[in-house]
Amino acid sequence: MANPPIMYALITLAIALFGGLLPVLSKVKDNPERLKTLTGIAAGIIIASAMLVVIPEGYDLATAEGHDSELDGWMLGGAILGGFVLMLLLEGSGIGHAVHEEHHDHDDEHGHDHVHHSNNGWMMVLGLTLHSATDGLAIGAAAATGSVTITATVAIAVLIHKAPAAFSLGVFSMHEREKRNESIIDVVVFSLATPIMMMIAFYTLSDLEIQTIGLAMLFSAGTFLYVATVDTLPDIHNPETGRKAMLFVLLGIALFSVLLLGADAAGLIEHAH
Repeated sequence: MANPPIMYALITLAIALFGGLLPVLSKVKDNPERLKTLTGIAAGIIIASAMLVVIPEGYDLATAEGHDSELDGWMLGGAILGGFVLMLLLEGSGIGHAVHEEHHDHDDEHGHDHVHHSNNGWMMVLGLTLHSATDGLAIGAAAATGSVTITATVAIAVLIHKAPAAFSLGVFSMHEREKRNESIIDVVVFSLATPIMMMIAFYTLSDLEIQTIGLAMLFSAGTFLYVATVDTLPDIHNPETGRKAMLFVLLGIALFSVLLLGADAAGLIEHAH
């Protein structure tokens, strides 16, 4: 049995707690431009990770020879589409992920009464927790393959995105909640979702067929693609920020691609089978 991703669970928890509690417990001022930069680069890294690592490895695992059943293209593509559609349904149902744009709007609303975007604050926490849990599924599935390199690659993509996402949640929650303790609870729940799902996915998938692990990775790739695009599309569609947002995404893709090529050239890339 592969080694459980305990280290990644602890690192993810620490980064999420730090990023989320920073705007709640300190007087640090939110910097929308810096956050957009980090979000754009992180989105590029997530897209590259999904396209260059998660999808190829998931496909190889799902179509590995020597197994009783064969999976066709509909099921392989359907797994990716399923992850994407799940996030779309959550977003369309009001359980949103894109808190980045939400709290940016607050910065421009000076001298107004406090604005609540939803009468049900727990819906925000539930939605973000579900989104955070999909990150844990991706790392847990990668760890279940037994490949240290694949697990590390997927984890890096998640961790880079986790800090700006957690920071945005902290700022957004401070605007929405009446008490600081409620914001702290929001951040803690969000932070725990990824490591908990990571361990659940690992122990569940480790005992299943390698093809099932491959499908889980493809499903995770679909969620990656949705989150990455939704985080940056509003800025890219804005004529004032579109070019800059595009460059940040391309920079993230380039950074991850160079890192991956370097690791491959050094013989550090191992496949899961």
